[in-house]
Parts: sequence; C-alpha cells; structure tokens
Amino acid sequence: QVQLVESGGGLVQAGGSLRLSCAASGRTISSYAMGWFRQVSGKEREFVATISWNGGYTNYEGSVKGRFTISRENAKNTVYLQMNSVQPEDTAVYYCALAQVAWSVNSGDLESWGQGTQVTVSS
Repeated sequence: QVQLVESGGGLVQAGGSLRLSCAASGRTISSYAMGWFRQVSGKEREFVATISWNGGYTNYEGSVKGRFTISRENAKNTVYLQMNSVQPEDTAVYYCALAQVAWSVNSGDLESWGQGTQVTVSS
C-alpha cells in the first residue's frame, strides 16, 4: 500500500503563489498517473490536475488552467502542484491521489489518497 503525504499548504494573499508537494512511500509511483483534487467543506471533491507516469501528459480543470502547474520527480517519488495567481475561490483542502493506470487519474480507479493540506487564500 502506498502512503501519500501532502505538504506546502497555508495562508496566502490573492495573487500570490504556493507550491504543494505530495511524497509517496511504500513503493515507487513512477509507473502510474498522479493527480490533485480539492474539496471545500460541504461540497464534493473536485478534480484539479493530472499527470501521466512520465510527465508527458497533463490536464487541468478549467478554472486553474494557465495558473497551476503539475509536475513530478519520479526519482524522489514526489508530485508537485505549483499554484500561481491564486484567488479566494482556490481556498480548499488539496489532496493528491495515485491512479491504478499510467495515463490519467480520470482514466481509471484511484488507489490511494493523501490526508490533505489546507490552502486558504485571503482577498
């Protein structure tokens, strides 16, 4: 079983930047897609971004496209989410997830979730 631990969340002003990290342990994630999701209290968890096993394919939810960048370092078993030009509506708990497929977290079942990291954007 893979364990995922997110970090890097916090309080940031609108227009600022944050970099989230998701470190995996237990086994290598290099053959699988990874992704980021977010959830606001009382609402359903929503997709934010996904990256393929080798980083060659990425996809984003519409409202974050052009502002957020997902990347990965397989040698470090880590995935990142660079968040630029953040807005108050980006406030949420952010979760990383490991897919059971190589291409996208939207292409198959998800194997593991992290515990989440809170991101709060002040206006």
